[in-house]
Amino acid sequence: EGVSVECEAINLLAEKSDGALRDALSLFDRLISFTNKELTCQTVIEQLNILDYDYYFNITSSILINDINSLLTIFDKILENGFDAHDFIIGLSSHFRDLLVSKDVVTIKLLEKGEKIEERYLAHSKEFNIKFLIKALELCNECDIQYKLSDNKRLLVELCLMRITSLKEN
Repeated sequence: EGVSVECEAINLLAEKSDGALRDALSLFDRLISFTNKELTCQTVIEQLNILDYDYYFNITSSILINDINSLLTIFDKILENGFDAHDFIIGLSSHFRDLLVSKDVVTIKLLEKGEKIEERYLAHSKEFNIKFLIKALELCNECDIQYKLSDNKRLLVELCLMRITSLKEN
C-alpha cells in the first residue's frame, strides 16, 4: 500500500497496544491517515503522547553523574508535558529492567526493541553494574507500590529519583 514504516515505530505501536493485534492495527491505520503514509518513531511518539526512550536515557545519564538538579529538572519537564508521574515511574522501572537484560548478549533478546534501541541499551548498560540496577529496580518498585497511598505523589517520585542517584555514591 506504499506505506513507509520505521521498525522502532512498529515496536512502539506494539508496546502501546499491549500486544493486542486489533488495537495495534487500529492505531496503525489512524497514524497512517495522519502522516501521509510515512510512519516514523518520532511521529508515533508525538501522536500517541508516549514518554520516549530519550527521557529515560537522559534520566539515567544524570544518575550516572549524580546530577540531582538535572534529574529533577527533567522530571519537571515530563510533568509539564502532561505525563503522569505514576506512568513515569513504571516506565523508569522498565528502563532499568531493559538495562539489566542488556548487560549480557544472551539476555538482550528479551528487550524486544528495534535494532537501534538495542544498540543504545547495550552501550548504556555498560556504564552500570548489576547490583546498582537491581537496587534501582527495587526502589522504583517501592515507589510504584506506595504511589496510590501517597498524598504527595510528586515528592514520592522525586525522593525515589534522589535515592537512586545516591546509590552511585556507594
